[in-house]
Amino acid sequence: MTDTRDRKSRSLFGLVGDIPKLVKNLVKGEIDLLKAEMIAKAKVFGLAAGLLIGALVIVLYAIGVLLTAAVMGLATVMPAWLAALLLAVVMLIVAGILGFVGWNRFKKGLPLTPKRTIDSVKDDINAVKGLGNKPGQHDRITRS
Repeated sequence: MTDTRDRKSRSLFGLVGDIPKLVKNLVKGEIDLLKAEMIAKAKVFGLAAGLLIGALVIVLYAIGVLLTAAVMGLATVMPAWLAALLLAVVMLIVAGILGFVGWNRFKKGLPLTPKRTIDSVKDDINAVKGLGNKPGQHDRITRS
């Protein structure tokens, strides 16, 4: 009977001894999830920023072309200004398309908070407290 009690004590002490390692692995996993989520958001915002900057550059060039068209139109009544005006309109259309696509990409990355990581940490805290998961939350703990 004493032998059975010693085995139970050792397994309990073994479980208690595993807690620091399990907590360390849990924290490391949450940090890795946070990194992955923030890198994905940074990529979305990087692409959106690139498209918006591209649109801005094209608008600036279009302004230069419009000014050239105005000067040419006032200086002479030749069709050269019409060509410059047509080019400026095309550039503004391209800038509008780039700006629209960039803005949509920008909105996809919102909000900036790492929602999956926060939900995962909340699930972990509830599991440690023994509360389990609320209805509608994913059960991440494998039960045997």
